[in-house]
Amino acid sequence: MDLSLSPSVSDTVCVLWGCELNDTQRKAVFEIAEDLLEHQFFIRTMCLSAEASKEMHVVEVQDRVGECCKPVPIATLQPMCQPMVSFSGFELISPVIFNLRSGQGPLFISGQHLTLVVYEEEKEKKVFSSTPLLDHSGLQ
Repeated sequence: MDLSLSPSVSDTVCVLWGCELNDTQRKAVFEIAEDLLEHQFFIRTMCLSAEASKEMHVVEVQDRVGECCKPVPIATLQPMCQPMVSFSGFELISPVIFNLRSGQGPLFISGQHLTLVVYEEEKEKKVFSSTPLLDHSGLQ
């Protein structure tokens, strides 16, 4: 597709996001400012630190925080058998709350925030001809 012919051109801005959950900080929030842009947020990985306790660690998530939305467990990690989990295409809608439901951590969460930025461009009107111009100077 030729973007020069479209009324607007868009760019995708990608920002990596991360947080640490542990016994003193059990919750983390991903939140974006209200604007007219299109936003997407994807969880990429959750992993335990090398110093994590040997107990079971359960992480729950809640998106679109409100009365009808309840926290849902999305990962169970344990240092000896599953210290890390990767997600593919797991999109959440802001605001998102991550909660370390059980375990002491430290546990790291990484995500990706995409913003679609649209630029309006003024078009210049140009006329192109595929046939050569004829010389009419000799005609009377």
